[in-house]
Amino acid sequence: QVRLIESGGGLAQVGGSLTLSCAASGPDSSGNAMGWFRQVPGQEREFLATISGTGTITYYTDSVKGRFTIARDNAKNTVSLQMNNLEPEDTAVYYCAARTTPFASAKKIDYTFWGQGTQATVSS
Repeated sequence: QVRLIESGGGLAQVGGSLTLSCAASGPDSSGNAMGWFRQVPGQEREFLATISGTGTITYYTDSVKGRFTIARDNAKNTVSLQMNNLEPEDTAVYYCAARTTPFASAKKIDYTFWGQGTQATVSS
């Protein structure tokens, strides 16, 4: 099955930037649509961004439009999330997820495989 490992979390200042990365492995993983989600303790997991298998189609939730950018490098089987102009409200555990089709989706139930998460903390 597909395995996903997130990295790049850590500490950032308000207004600063972080870049998260997700490394994927397993059969037929390079052609699957991917997504980024985040979760704060006591809250539901929130959709952030998705990218199609080819990398040509992306969707973002309103709260991160213009600040976050999702991209993929299929030659390396990696997906990134560039996060700019960070706010304290961006503090969360960030998760990478993979579908079993090439079609981008904003729905949690459409994703089959999930990483373990990486913590991002934004402080003032």
